[in-house]
Amino acid sequence: MKRTLHSTLLNLLLLCSCAFMSVSATAVEKIHLQGLFSNKAVINIDGKNRVLSIGQTSPEGVTLLSVGQDNATLKFDNVTRKYGMDTEIGTDYQVPKFVEEKYYADDNGMFLVIGTINSLAVRFLVDTGASSISMNKAQAAQLGIDYRLNGEVTGVSTASGYVKAYRVKLKSVSLGKITQKNVEALVIDGRHPGPILLGMSFLGNLKVEKTANSLLIKQRK
Repeated sequence: MKRTLHSTLLNLLLLCSCAFMSVSATAVEKIHLQGLFSNKAVINIDGKNRVLSIGQTSPEGVTLLSVGQDNATLKFDNVTRKYGMDTEIGTDYQVPKFVEEKYYADDNGMFLVIGTINSLAVRFLVDTGASSISMNKAQAAQLGIDYRLNGEVTGVSTASGYVKAYRVKLKSVSLGKITQKNVEALVIDGRHPGPILLGMSFLGNLKVEKTANSLLIKQRK
C-alpha cells in the first residue's frame, strides 16, 4: 500500500514538473542574438544568456538551427526565423500581412500623389468617386497608350457634357510599394481631367482608410 501511494505521488510530481516545463518553454517574450561563433551562438532569452551549439535547444525551448556570418536561424514554438546581430525580436512578432502607403492632403484637402503607369512616373489625383483611372488624350499620348487602336469606344459624362472616351487596359499601375497589373482605365477625348484621376479600378482592390488629412492605402501580400 505504501509503495503504491509512493508511486502515485511520484507520478503526480513528474506530471506537474512536465507541465511546468511546458509552460515555461512557451513563455518566452524576447530573443536577442548577442554573439556568433563557427558553430555556436550566444542568445539572450528573456534576460538570460544561453550559449547554444547548432542543433541544441535551450531550457526555454529555443533551438539553434544554423549560424551565418552575421545572423543565426532559430526555431521556437514551431516557428523558424533568422535573427541578425544585436536585433531583439518579440516572439509574438508577425510578418505584416499588408504593404501600405500613406499620403497627406494638400491645403485644398486634395490627395495629389506620385505613382507610375506602365513604369512611367505620373501625378495622380486620388478620387474614390471615380469608377476608373481616367486621363485625357494628351496624357495617354505621353504614356505611349495607343487608345485609338487598342481601346474600346465608350462615353463619359463630364462638366462639359457627354464626351467620347476609350476604355483601355494598363499593363501596370503603382503607388510606391503597391502595384497592380492589367488595370482598367479611361482615356477621355479632350482636356478633361487635369491630373490623372486614380479611381476605383485601382483603389477598389485595396483597403483605403481616409480621414480629412490623411490617406492610408493597403495591399494584402
